Amino acid sequence: MRIARRTFLTSSIGTAVAPAILRLAHADTPPITLKLHHSFSAVSGVHDKFLLPWARKIETESGGRMHVDIFPSMQLGGAPAALLDQVRDGSADIAFAAPTLTPGRFAKIETFELPFLPSRRALVSSKALTDFAAANLQDEFRDFYTICFSCSDSAAIHAMRPVRTTEDIKDFKVHVQTRLAAEAMLALGARPVMMPSAQLPVAITEHVVDGCLDPWHLVPPLRLNDLLRFHTEFSDRSPSARTYVLAMNKASFDRLPRELKSVIDSNSGQVAAAMAGAMWDQQAAAVANMVVERGDLIVTLLPEAVARWRKATEPVIDTWRKEIKEQKIEGAKLIAAANALLTKYANQPVPQSVQASPPTQQQAVAQPPQPQARPNAAPKPASNPTSPPASAGPSAGQPVRSAVRPAAAPQPAQPQPPAQAATAAPVSSAPPSPTAPPAAAPPTATAPPAAAAPGPSPPAPAAQPSLAVAPAPPAPSPMPKPIPKALDIPL
Repeated sequence: MRIARRTFLTSSIGTAVAPAILRLAHADTPPITLKLHHSFSAVSGVHDKFLLPWARKIETESGGRMHVDIFPSMQLGGAPAALLDQVRDGSADIAFAAPTLTPGRFAKIETFELPFLPSRRALVSSKALTDFAAANLQDEFRDFYTICFSCSDSAAIHAMRPVRTTEDIKDFKVHVQTRLAAEAMLALGARPVMMPSAQLPVAITEHVVDGCLDPWHLVPPLRLNDLLRFHTEFSDRSPSARTYVLAMNKASFDRLPRELKSVIDSNSGQVAAAMAGAMWDQQAAAVANMVVERGDLIVTLLPEAVARWRKATEPVIDTWRKEIKEQKIEGAKLIAAANALLTKYANQPVPQSVQASPPTQQQAVAQPPQPQARPNAAPKPASNPTSPPASAGPSAGQPVRSAVRPAAAPQPAQPQPPAQAATAAPVSSAPPSPTAPPAAAPPTATAPPAAAAPGPSPPAPAAQPSLAVAPAPPAPSPMPKPIPKALDIPL
């Protein structure tokens, strides 16, 4: 009996201390280090707002048993087009790469680069593409463990002069990122120019190009806002996008212990795609807000105007379907699947930091030429002019339609500085913040507008435009004719 009791006690103690022994063993084992390679700079949003947080999440959830070393700017050598080969061959364990940099190799993923197919919101496109890949791209990416797929933020036309119609783009020398974007520009009568993005500033200065069809995230690093002061956006769908994949070497994944594989799995798919998509959208909104603060013109074409651009680029889609049919791929089915998934995710909530700025969208229709946008310019009804912008702004996640330079905001003396300060904060504009002292007396901010409504509104057009953003009813003439800085126009 004593022997049995001692055996039982020994077994119990062994069971109790086993986890501690395992923890000590793991603590003594050096962490598994994974090399993540990409072509973006160390100060880019891709590195700082997506890949770095994702890597830290992996390290935290693995209890320090995995460590991700990130190598930006192609520090491990090679060109961006070689990133997927580096992952396949094991030179890097993980890479964030653009598959279509090697044309013809990943034909199906080009579905999301067709003109006016991807959503204007990168979050929607990224989530849709990740589901699309699970159903349709397994064969193209069979050599990799794919963590997630992503679409860049919506491309806009950045130019030396305003572009509002398809006629404005004819004979325009336009920089493009993808071969399908080049074909779309040809169909519109423009002259596409493909070159490395780093060469774009010199090309603009020397008039090699007149503008570019590029996503917003390229504007700050290339200082395009100093060279191109007119920007055209498209409602609902993007005229061009670039697809990306976060891919891992299969052998590197297979070598991981089961519990560490689970950590990678739980941070793959829609989890990682949502992180990437939100990053692209937040970055695009911040950059567009910045150019508006500088006084640049942003024109947003409404769906009825975009329809003409889409119709002109339909031959590009027809040609693409014929090309991939030669590879025994049904392009029509892929397009239908992509559209169904984009519709599925169309109502994804906008991330909070993107959602913070929409009040400036009230100025989206600053003197558009359409009667719907500005039915009565001189009279007092403020509800009509301010209500269309809420619906006219095609995407709540793109809040950058300020029609007035930020410097104009401090001019009105005391009626509405608190409301202006509230709208300036999400745009992260430093200059307007010194006008915040009047915000200490919010009760006085509501009384003056009511008193000012009966008479003084028509005689003071210059002071009112920037004040129409905050309370819609009290502002009698929110946007007088003089200073249109951004337009939503159905042409």
